Amino acid sequence: MTLDPVHVDDIASMASSIADSVDDTDYDDLARTVWESWLDPLPSPDGGLPIIEPIGEQRLHAANVDDVALTETPFPTVHGLDSGTINPTTFKNGLVLDVAHAAMASEPSDLDLHRARSIVMAAHTNDPVPLFDTGEWLKSDRGHGRKRILRIPRVNRYAEGVVHALALYLAESDHALEHADRVSDLLILDGPVYPKELLSWRDRDAELRDLARDAKPKAVVENYVRLVERFVERDVPLAGFVKNPGAKHIVRTVKKRLDESDGNAPWVDDASFFLSLLERRDGPDAEDRRTDELTFTSWFVSRGGSDRQMSADGDAFGIERQLDPESYALTFFVLYDPRTDVCYRVEAPYAFTKDTERRENLMHHVVRDVAATRGPPKAVEKADELARVSIGEKAALRRKLSEKLDTDLVKSYDNIRWVDADE
Repeated sequence: MTLDPVHVDDIASMASSIADSVDDTDYDDLARTVWESWLDPLPSPDGGLPIIEPIGEQRLHAANVDDVALTETPFPTVHGLDSGTINPTTFKNGLVLDVAHAAMASEPSDLDLHRARSIVMAAHTNDPVPLFDTGEWLKSDRGHGRKRILRIPRVNRYAEGVVHALALYLAESDHALEHADRVSDLLILDGPVYPKELLSWRDRDAELRDLARDAKPKAVVENYVRLVERFVERDVPLAGFVKNPGAKHIVRTVKKRLDESDGNAPWVDDASFFLSLLERRDGPDAEDRRTDELTFTSWFVSRGGSDRQMSADGDAFGIERQLDPESYALTFFVLYDPRTDVCYRVEAPYAFTKDTERRENLMHHVVRDVAATRGPPKAVEKADELARVSIGEKAALRRKLSEKLDTDLVKSYDNIRWVDADE
């Protein structure tokens, strides 16, 4: 313990000074004003299609936790899909690797499906000697598993982020396509519907913009386009459950408008805006937060940030789309669970939410499951358990890779300081 009680008291008193200068009720009023007056629609600063636009009537909803948890789901079976990784690992020979492991789960359970896995090893090296790249999937585990090595295009600064993104999204999207026909009622991805990190490369610096034109990232994005088309063809809805939404395009646009009138928006991202809007209290203190009801918004079309790529006026990463471009547009609603004080973002392509009954069924199912689990929907939770690579497994895999590659991992001082805490 490096802080004495007097230091803790000092820090607490400084926090009190900050709190005294901030009036939360003003921000709650501003959140309500933005909701009621600015989002129907929220215009784009460049004059294009609106950044945010309601689907149907714009409303705020509440559902009693106990009551909604006991309702029947509109979907007899629900599948979830997730991909876990060991995280980017750099070796002394200059090789940077990440390994992603995708699995699909079913509710009710399907043990044969649960055994099926797709494993991608993404590798980056600055060595000009060609690195082995399978170029295709190889069978393993008596046909239940598939594996593939993917060589990443050479980059100067972003090797770790690139190997992670391409391994994760290739494993997830290809596994979803491989097992799409086993989904009869609903598939929920653990995370966004589209590979947001790859789509954002178009808006990053020159190196990532150049990389976005490479065939391999485009092939991964194309998997998601084809996934939407496959599910539209089969008339089975596809959704995404985002546990940690990081979008900021609503807040950025609101801040620009407020700056023009000398106003101020306090929110760091869209999730914090929705939390201000959806949280309900019976008094001013934290313990006064009402926890008997889940609160959530109606559905919106989103065309801000990386979502613009899949909108009707986006070019979908240069990939040819077989449906009306509007069908791919990302739609979402935000759900707040006061028991954990967490906001979730639920996504689906417009092809599945333009119908009133279907979008209400999607909303009902997710709200029902969150009420019952105090977390992600049951099928997503199962998929996460199947695909997750534990801390101990990550450490063992890194040691195995180091042994097979006959080279050591590159470590930093933090590895020594924390005694390889991640292992």
